[in-house]
Amino acid sequence: MAVSSGLGVEYEVELSTGRLRYRERGQGPPVVFVHGLLANADLWRSVVPGVAAAGLRCVAPDWPLGAHELAVPGMDLSPPGMATVIAEFLERLDLHEVTLVANDTGGALTQILMARSPERVARVVLTPSDSLERLFPPMFALLPALARVPGGLWLMTRAVRLPWVAQAPIGFGWLTKRGLPAMVLRSFLTSSCRSPAVRADMGRFLRGVDKRHTLAAAEGLHRFDRPVLLAWAIEDRLFPIALAHRLAERLPQARIIGISDAYTFVPEDQPEALTRLIVEFVGAPAASQPG
Repeated sequence: MAVSSGLGVEYEVELSTGRLRYRERGQGPPVVFVHGLLANADLWRSVVPGVAAAGLRCVAPDWPLGAHELAVPGMDLSPPGMATVIAEFLERLDLHEVTLVANDTGGALTQILMARSPERVARVVLTPSDSLERLFPPMFALLPALARVPGGLWLMTRAVRLPWVAQAPIGFGWLTKRGLPAMVLRSFLTSSCRSPAVRADMGRFLRGVDKRHTLAAAEGLHRFDRPVLLAWAIEDRLFPIALAHRLAERLPQARIIGISDAYTFVPEDQPEALTRLIVEFVGAPAASQPG
């Protein structure tokens, strides 16, 4: 339930197994953003305006990962299933030569897409993300088990709304250095608290999480021969920058740029730096008018 007006105009698209809501701003080569678990398009609210102003078409969906409003009970939300959903989204919007920008769990889904169905993707920006054996990192390794306990996700989503839990390492504390604004926390958590159907979607995703999916994707990344920018937080506690170096070894055209003073949520901690890196990486012409 993204709320930021800076993300652009709101649309919905009908996929084969459900509807997705997305925001769009700007014109030019397409940039599609992929957030992770318990986040939505508001993660990109401080990045999209600058990227769009540089002459790029920014598309920021609310992927069905627990902070969405439109439940999708018929959708395959396993990690490979979600990679297929991203691929179908690009197809339905008839997007070509796409730049994917991904974060956290969204980076894992993007890596699966890169290995399985990259036809519409021209380049990728990976910020700190689940990769290789880290799906999930140790701090969140019990989430799939919690999703199998009756009432477990109901309890979790309510607990995370408590300020001291939200800012603790088991909440968002190790994802962002300075904490999330109250508006963004509400955006990320309200749907899963209020909607049993949204919690059911999140539960289906969590029960499908297994490191075998990212390890299998890593085996196929050598075939992704397009540019990849690993814009990684130097201080990240959940996804150490050594993980980026291991990914780069598997990618023919990868480049690593370290970002200071940030944790996993680079678009939250360092939006200006990430905006600049995306624009430079895509090589977008400066726009003469706002997006």
